Amino acid sequence: MKHVILFAVAAALSLTACQKSAEEAEETAENTGAETTGLKIAYVEMDSLITQYQLYKDYEEELTRKGTNIQSTLAQKQRTLEQHAAAMQKKYESNGFTTRDELERAQNNIQAEQQQLQELADRLQTDFAQEQARVNQEARDSIQAFLRSYNKTKKYDYVLVKAGDNMLIANPKMDITKEVIKGLNKRYKKSHKTAE
Repeated sequence: MKHVILFAVAAALSLTACQKSAEEAEETAENTGAETTGLKIAYVEMDSLITQYQLYKDYEEELTRKGTNIQSTLAQKQRTLEQHAAAMQKKYESNGFTTRDELERAQNNIQAEQQQLQELADRLQTDFAQEQARVNQEARDSIQAFLRSYNKTKKYDYVLVKAGDNMLIANPKMDITKEVIKGLNKRYKKSHKTAE
């Protein structure tokens, strides 16, 4: 579950940061006619952000709980369907159906239950995927809003996301992960208390 959230948020942040950064650098170079030198760059370790930012922890618990509920609901419905099918088979084997129409109705009922179960599974999976997307978007928005505020005093030209090995070399002096996590958690705790 962590990997899904990590990948989605890291990719979104990286793409947004890179796209905006490249556009801003081109625009600045075009407007000033100067080369872009002396840039102030920092980065945030996404793995650390995911494991230490309370919002991610809360979302992970929430998604895990929802995923478990979906699995147990589908498993229970599957057991019920299997019991109905077994009962129909037993009735068939003991010549419990008096007419061919009665047998066909029973078979059609089982097929309808199978179809309903498949539709339920599809709907629950779609709902879960939408919930994951909402959570990822909310986390991304939260991080970007914090970084905009944080950067008013820090004045970084670029804040990059380091996820896995997407940066082959990074100067540890440019790592602002701890500061960002501390600030994010402080802001999250404050907003969480206000919401309660």
